[in-house]
Amino acid sequence: MSLLVTGSIALDSVETPHGSATDVLGGSAVYFSLAASLFAPVRMVGVVGEDFEPSLLDPLASRRIDVSGVEIRRGSRTFRWQGRYQGAMNDAETVDVQLNVLAERGATVPPAFMDSRCVFLANTHPALQLGFAQTLSKAELIVCDTMNLWIENEREALLRTLRAVHGLVLNEGEARLLTGKSNLVGAGREILTLGPRFAVIKKGEHGSLLVSHDDLFVAPAYPTERTIDPTGCGDTFAGAMMGYLAANRSYDRMALRRAMLHGSVTASFVIESFSIDALTRVTPEDVARRLRELRDIIRCD
Repeated sequence: MSLLVTGSIALDSVETPHGSATDVLGGSAVYFSLAASLFAPVRMVGVVGEDFEPSLLDPLASRRIDVSGVEIRRGSRTFRWQGRYQGAMNDAETVDVQLNVLAERGATVPPAFMDSRCVFLANTHPALQLGFAQTLSKAELIVCDTMNLWIENEREALLRTLRAVHGLVLNEGEARLLTGKSNLVGAGREILTLGPRFAVIKKGEHGSLLVSHDDLFVAPAYPTERTIDPTGCGDTFAGAMMGYLAANRSYDRMALRRAMLHGSVTASFVIESFSIDALTRVTPEDVARRLRELRDIIRCD
C-alpha cells in the first residue's frame, strides 16, 4: 500500500565536530521518504524553488519513491537551513534559516495520490497539515509531526489539526511544551485528550515512548558508536515507522511496537554520514540485521 508524505525539501548546510557539508539535500520529506521506501512505496508531495537542481532527487526516484508530487515553483527559492552541532550533538543550533518557498502557498496533492491510505504530515504550518488531512479523506491512518514554533505561536491551529489525525510524533521537549507536563507518560496521556489515538514521543539516544489508549511501550535506540551528523534522524525514525505500518496495513498496538523498533534501527544509519548519504546505501537486509541485533540486546529471558 502506498504511503504519502507531505513536508519540506531543503538545501542544508551542516557543521559538526566531524566536518561540514554545504547545500546538500535535506528536509523532512526527503529523510522520511528514503527511510519509508525500505518498507513500502512512497508518494512525496512538496515544493522547491527554481534554484533547485532536479537531479538532486535522483537518489529518491531510483527507490520506490514517486516524486511526481514535487513542484518546482518558478520565481521562488528553495527552503534553506544552516545548522551546527557541538559536544554530544543532541541538539542543533540553527545558524540561519530561509523559509523562501515554504512561506508561500502549500504544495498540491496530485489527483493520482488522492487514494492514499496511509499519510504522514511532516512538520509544517498546522493549517496546511489540516488542509491535507481534509483533502486526503480516504486515508486509513493519518499521522503528523510538529515543532516548538507552532506549539508556541499557532496553538489553536495545531489543536484543530490534532483533532483530525490518528497519531502524533514529536520529541520530548515538544511534548512537554504542548501539554505543560514534565512527565512524559503524563504528557502522552494528555495528548490523547486532544484527539490522536496514539502519541510517539522521541527521546533521541534514549529511544522513544508510545502512549495510546490501550498501550504503553518504550522502544530503545539502536546503540551506535559512530555519530557524524544527526540531521534528519527524527524524520528517518518516523519514515521507517510509517513505512512498516503501511507495508503491513496493520495499526494495532503490536504493529506500532514493531514499527517503532524498525524506526529506531533505521535512524541509526542516517547519523553515520552527512545528509542522505548513508540512507541511500541502506538495504532492507541491513535493517533486518540491526533489528536482530537490537532484539538480542534487549532480551532478558
